[in-house]
Amino acid sequence: MSSEARLMQGNEACVEGAIAAGMRFYAGYPITPSTEIAELSAEKLPKVGGKFIQMEDEIASMGAVIGASLTGLKAMTATSGPGFSLKQENIGFASLTEVPCVIVNVQRGGPSTGLPTLPAQGDVMQARWGTHGDHPIIVLSPSYVKEVYELTIRAFNLSEKYRVPCILLMDEVVAHMREKVELPDPSTIKIINRKKPAPSIVNYEPYRDYDGDGIPPMASFGEGMSFHVTGLIHDVTGFPSTNARVTEALINRLMKKIFDNLDDILDYESIFVEDAESVVISFGSTARSVLRAVHLMRQEGQKIGMIRLKTIWPFAHKAIQNLSSQVKNLIVAEMNFGQMVETVRASAGGRFNVVGLNKFNGELITPDEVIVKVREVMGHA
Repeated sequence: MSSEARLMQGNEACVEGAIAAGMRFYAGYPITPSTEIAELSAEKLPKVGGKFIQMEDEIASMGAVIGASLTGLKAMTATSGPGFSLKQENIGFASLTEVPCVIVNVQRGGPSTGLPTLPAQGDVMQARWGTHGDHPIIVLSPSYVKEVYELTIRAFNLSEKYRVPCILLMDEVVAHMREKVELPDPSTIKIINRKKPAPSIVNYEPYRDYDGDGIPPMASFGEGMSFHVTGLIHDVTGFPSTNARVTEALINRLMKKIFDNLDDILDYESIFVEDAESVVISFGSTARSVLRAVHLMRQEGQKIGMIRLKTIWPFAHKAIQNLSSQVKNLIVAEMNFGQMVETVRASAGGRFNVVGLNKFNGELITPDEVIVKVREVMGHA
């Protein structure tokens, strides 16, 4: 089968990518601007032997996804801000119990019901810290429709490989825009499946690090190996424990399996940073405006560059720390009141002047607004 070029919406590309990655279960509740993901999953999953369930609410949707994954299915749900808030407790459960799953959050204006049909990037911190306690999470953010397809596959691969919930943090613009996407031949797509316990294992312990890589092999319910799952702190057998050493060992392993593999997990694009005096950092649909602004300013001879984050969390500190000493300013462009800018400021460690370009009224940051801000910061206003 050869590749296929199609004009498609971002939400459609998400479903196509999920099915290509092996998604065979979807549970969700309709919410703007993610609803097309549920609609298309309901249409397409039965054709590949998958299951779609519209649940009674967002909490149950997340619970169903976890349950399906425990039986061995690759599972996904999609939502927007209000629903993402409701899913947080079960996202924490999936983090602690190390259940692979993908959560799509198509961001809209908030807080509360907010601006249901307009774009925002206000869930950046919630994606990282929305559930309580120290927990591992991976968050990806696409800027183009083709990238929605690619990063959905990557979200499944990372989730399966590291036994961690993976969030695809989209926004309304990327979700609803239409662009030409060339779908690759399925045989060329790299697919990663969760590590299974060796059949030779006797008295399987579900949270024992058998291979020494920090990632226990995961059996599936119904395949012959019984195991216990709980949201309480647990030992290698899966049963609850309040022992201090057990607790410390578990949390350390959960975090280290992410931070020991940053070279594999982190993904970002650096453009014109080699000689730049000012660098704009952005993600999602905002990066499209930034890229246009950078090209226009380069044509004027301005030494401006950009870093486009594809992995939001864990944060790509090395992208900031590797910038040359000639960089004077970092401008963080984001459709919120200023969330990512504080992480960038901490990462910069005082080496650069860090300022935010923020917009939170339901309108996109435009290339002209980027140019005005950069000139202001560079003293060329």
